[in-house]
Amino acid sequence: MRVLSLTARGFRNLGELRFEPHEGLNVVYGKNAQGKTNLLEAMWLFTGGRSFRGAKDSELVRFGEEEASLALSFFSQEREQKAELVLRAGARRFTLNGVPQRSGAALVGRFCAVVFSPEHLSLVKGGPAERRAFLDSALCQVRPQYAAVFARYRHTLNQRNALLKDIARHPELLDTLSIWDERLCRYGEQLVRDRKAYLERLAPIAAKHYEGISGGREALEVFYEPSFRESMAEELFAARREDLRSGHTSVGPHRDDLGLRLAGAPARMFASQGQQRSIVLALKLAEAAVLALSCGEEPVVFLDDVLSELDAGRQEYLLRTLGGRQVFLTGCGTIPPAGERGEFHVSQGAVSREDAARP
Repeated sequence: MRVLSLTARGFRNLGELRFEPHEGLNVVYGKNAQGKTNLLEAMWLFTGGRSFRGAKDSELVRFGEEEASLALSFFSQEREQKAELVLRAGARRFTLNGVPQRSGAALVGRFCAVVFSPEHLSLVKGGPAERRAFLDSALCQVRPQYAAVFARYRHTLNQRNALLKDIARHPELLDTLSIWDERLCRYGEQLVRDRKAYLERLAPIAAKHYEGISGGREALEVFYEPSFRESMAEELFAARREDLRSGHTSVGPHRDDLGLRLAGAPARMFASQGQQRSIVLALKLAEAAVLALSCGEEPVVFLDDVLSELDAGRQEYLLRTLGGRQVFLTGCGTIPPAGERGEFHVSQGAVSREDAARP
């Protein structure tokens, strides 16, 4: 799987452009705030329509423009394909191979990619929400149906939370709570099953990568930490009084966590900064490997300004392991490793190619 070309108009600070990357390593460099990450984000949107930076559509349209349009030509499933996206006044229009699509979800599984950004380096020490986001984002590409179940769960959760608050003013609504409890458990238990199944595939691969990065100094364990032990329905009912008091649902996959242990100790409490980076690197490499097994092709990999956060040994391991894939690597300067690649300089939203085939 690889990007053949990207055309953009009115997207963030990028000027009107046609970007034709190298089929292997692509180095995108330039000073900060020039548009390097915007270029990666424009391509990433075609994995399903969501920004890896959590940006709203209004933030994606260039200031002063009425709309932004993107078109991605890519090689996948043994043929060239083309996807287009138009953002205008909060509305989106997607097309795939000339056929209009209802939403970006239709692109899930067509163009597959993995992104590694500086924000991911806080996965270990950050809160559970960051680790859940990593897990859910990865799962949506591996199992497109997961995105639909996840959306239903979030809608049901919001409805239940709203009802919990309303019951304080209208006690007669208490009888309707069981309806939302049943729906929440139905979708929630499916999410947990899918998450656990995914981690069964990811965990051994991540452990193997961590062993390679660390030289086998300690073992990494990756596992699921649910917010309920046996029955979600029973524990949700048991927590009803507290939920009514707080106005929030305290049991369910929205409260679960991704567990990480090093040498048997919780990584979020005891891992050093170097160990944290090694864990995140191992997780992202494992994500790429599982995605490749699921879609039958190596995914495109976006590395957004992360090499500067890694020492020389981790840099070398990362680039060596990603060989054979199309990789986009951003940074403030050119990247030392030799070999054939594409080099692109970004300045004030303009992207210019610097041909590079270094000995």
